Amino acid sequence: MTNIWRLLISPPARGAWNMAVDEALMEFCARGESHPVLRLYAWEPPCLSLGQAQPVGDVHRTRLAEKGWNLVRRPTGGRAILHTDELTYAVIAPATHEIMSGGLLESYMRISRFLLKALDHLAVPAVSQKEYPLPEGANPKGPVCFEVPSNYEITVNGKKLIGSAQFRRKESVLQHGSLPLYGDLTRITLALNHTDEEQRQQSATRLLERAITLEQALGRIVTWQEAADAFIQAFAETFGVTWEIRPLTSHELARVAQLEKEKYAHPSWTERV
Repeated sequence: MTNIWRLLISPPARGAWNMAVDEALMEFCARGESHPVLRLYAWEPPCLSLGQAQPVGDVHRTRLAEKGWNLVRRPTGGRAILHTDELTYAVIAPATHEIMSGGLLESYMRISRFLLKALDHLAVPAVSQKEYPLPEGANPKGPVCFEVPSNYEITVNGKKLIGSAQFRRKESVLQHGSLPLYGDLTRITLALNHTDEEQRQQSATRLLERAITLEQALGRIVTWQEAADAFIQAFAETFGVTWEIRPLTSHELARVAQLEKEKYAHPSWTERV
């Protein structure tokens, strides 16, 4: 039986649209109207995304507006990420698919294999561990996703390189994640609330101690397309897939527009306390 996966390369888009696409594809995969999907995308303008249960009170709204950054709430858990200068991936498949079966940690482990292979193609000495000891002074409930690695996430020299999260329904599963290509990781602290400037500086220092960009890992800038090519090649090699390259259909685009308007761009979702 041919292992067909759909490859979807999306142009840079606003945060609410990106999240709507990921959820719409979950629905179409669940109904068997789309093959499982590897989606690669970017964000324009830069966007601060909150985890599904993260309070919007973590956000410094004035600074966010001054920077011209968007705000969105992901369907997945975890903490805040500033999406800019990065490659974002999404793996979307029925819950019964062999990659997604067995629960969250098992599927994380399988998807980590492809992520490690992609980084190996880029000559990045990355690892994925089942469990990470909590760094001294780290707050696992702090607002910044990249401050603390989670199980099976990707690190280089102990610093988090790829942050990922899952959204599981009965019929389908989404795992998406962020690979910072270059730039200042501490920019996110400008968009989050702190009691004072000293606390913000401490947060920025901790972030630099515990997270890394691809440029820092390699000593050179990797373009979005170069990273995307490595992801595509690694996914095919890891899981033995045959690609179906197909853009969003008119039906899918209609559902994306509905989800964006009624959920991801709507205050009832984004502004939850």
